[in-house]
Amino acid sequence: MIKGLPDKRGKFGGFGGRFVPETVMPALLGLEKEYLKLRRDREFQTELRRWLRGYAGRPTTLYRADRLSKHYGRAAVYLKREDLLHTGAHKINNAIGQALLALRMGKTRAVAETGAGQHGVAAATACALFGLNCVVYMGEEDMERQRLNVFRMRMLGAEVRPVASGTGTLKDATSEAIRDWVANVRDTHYIIGTAAGPHPYPLLVRDFQSVIGRETKAQAAKEGLRISKVIACVGGGSNAIGMFFPFRNDRSIEKIGVEAGGRGLDKENAATINRGRPGFLHGSYSYLMQDGEGQVLPVYSLSAGLDYPGVGPEHAYYHEAGAARYMAVTDDEAIEAFKLLTRLEGIIPALESAHALASLETVMPGTAPGEAVIVCLSGRGDKDVEMVEKYLGGKR
Repeated sequence: MIKGLPDKRGKFGGFGGRFVPETVMPALLGLEKEYLKLRRDREFQTELRRWLRGYAGRPTTLYRADRLSKHYGRAAVYLKREDLLHTGAHKINNAIGQALLALRMGKTRAVAETGAGQHGVAAATACALFGLNCVVYMGEEDMERQRLNVFRMRMLGAEVRPVASGTGTLKDATSEAIRDWVANVRDTHYIIGTAAGPHPYPLLVRDFQSVIGRETKAQAAKEGLRISKVIACVGGGSNAIGMFFPFRNDRSIEKIGVEAGGRGLDKENAATINRGRPGFLHGSYSYLMQDGEGQVLPVYSLSAGLDYPGVGPEHAYYHEAGAARYMAVTDDEAIEAFKLLTRLEGIIPALESAHALASLETVMPGTAPGEAVIVCLSGRGDKDVEMVEKYLGGKR
């Protein structure tokens, strides 16, 4: 049985924890103390549910994709429609939760990191809603790939600061956001976007995103579905852990995380669990892509949101405990899934979500009629259509 980890040290089995300079510890300890108090606060939880329902648009639909199901001719495919949320992705669940947390802590300013831009948009949205000043760090490479989301963040009043160091992607944006937070912790909260980083971030992000799995479980039970698998894409892993956690002890239901195979597992990719090994990144012990001396290696994915060299420690724990299976799909496979869902269901998925959909090519032959396979459609593809057009060279 998988327990409701982490333990008091912030450990998921041997993963997670707090591996940070002494100067960072007071900020983390203060955040942990406040969050553990609010986690049990009925008033806070009621307020969070009210904003998620009335503002973000929860509960999201559990949609039966009939034409996609017919295409595979096996189990019925259902989509958990996080793409229907305000701002277009699951990121708003966590952003609203952390913005409310920041207000309770008396903060007036928030910083965030973003890769694909959806977390940056969600953080900027939540800050606009609650009157917090907002700074979003984003790699220069990602700013070019996601120009629409950069414009949206600025329209929402956020300052978007480009990061040129390293590879100019999500890893480097995260590092800059952490530096800003530590330097300005008296008035600033760091709204981290994924279930990674030092404790208590993996815990609080998982808690805020677990609404995905709780709703899915209740909706499936109401419809009498016999779930055989739940599937979600994994970069840092917030939408996936949000889906998996409420199902963690349902042994009859396979949990499948889908990483970015990039140009191939023997080439450039961001398949951290499949190709990485345990080490330290951003204050946490988990799987990451590193060389023989422990230096973080550059990673690649067509999807900016999956272009991260680490993974949340709870996923590392699930992997080693055999509680979930992690596979990888390539850019080409994700693009084909992107096209397939668009044409068969009239739903344009985010490239991140397309990775989860692409796994159906491997997963569905092992299913049977009468079963239900649920895919977390973590976001919509508005932000990615230019990238896909460029990738396809104008072809459809």
